[in-house]
Amino acid sequence: MFSLGSSHRYYLYKGSCDMRKSFDALCGLVSELGKTATGGEVFVFLNRRRTHIKLLHWERGGLVLYYKRLEEGTFPAPRVNERGVMDWPELVLMVEGILVERSRRSKRFEVEKVAV
Repeated sequence: MFSLGSSHRYYLYKGSCDMRKSFDALCGLVSELGKTATGGEVFVFLNRRRTHIKLLHWERGGLVLYYKRLEEGTFPAPRVNERGVMDWPELVLMVEGILVERSRRSKRFEVEKVAV
C-alpha cells in the first residue's frame, strides 16, 4: 500500500538520473548522498529533461519504487534546502505539476533533530 506522507524526509538527488536504473543502482546513488536506502527516508530522482521521476523508499520488508512518466510537459524544478531536503508539500506540488510562482511560508515551530 502507498505509505508516503508528511512524516517522511525527502532527499532530492541533485544530478540527473538515468531512468533505466532500478533498485540496486539507485541504492548506489543514495550512498553518494552519504545515506543508506534502508533508513526510511525517501529519495527522489529526476531525469535530465524532468519528464520522469522515481521515488525510492524503504518500508518494512523491502524497498518500494514509485515511478511516474509524463506524457506531456515537465516537472517543475523543486525547491530544496542546502542539504538537499525537500518538503512533502513541495513534492506533491511538483508531482501534480503545480507551479507556485509566488508564495510566503509562515514561520512554524520545529524541533531540531540531533544526529547521533
